[in-house]
Amino acid sequence: MTRAYVGLGANLGDRETTLRRAVELLAEEPGIEVAAVSTLRETDPVGLVDQPLFLNGAAAVETSLSPRELLDVLLRIEQALGRVRSGVRWGPRTVDLDVLVYDDQVVDEPGLRVPHPRLHERRFTLEPLAELAPALEIPGRGQVSELLARLH
Repeated sequence: MTRAYVGLGANLGDRETTLRRAVELLAEEPGIEVAAVSTLRETDPVGLVDQPLFLNGAAAVETSLSPRELLDVLLRIEQALGRVRSGVRWGPRTVDLDVLVYDDQVVDEPGLRVPHPRLHERRFTLEPLAELAPALEIPGRGQVSELLARLH
């Protein structure tokens, strides 16, 4: 089993219920064990700022799935929870699930980049990761706690 971290986000509907259900659905998937879930925190939107506040967090999972298979599961869960991709980048969403980190692997293929390419720039991803694993090394970027300290 491989340790991976999944980003959780939502800013439409009942955000907390949706994110908790996303974690439940993740835990029901074969080949995935949810090891821990961070505190959910309210955050400002990035990019398109004229939209509701987000609720963000992260989940640590143990998985036998490949990074691509894990992403496919996340996309399926998003769809099951009502996410409709409008084509508006950084727009409002009922749920957003991302593969943030997959062990120490670096993946760069169409539709999947791991570690998440903007993870190191965003407090809403680094704070939950720091809660779960402050010493986690982000391949090519450094330790989560150090990356977060640079944002303060």
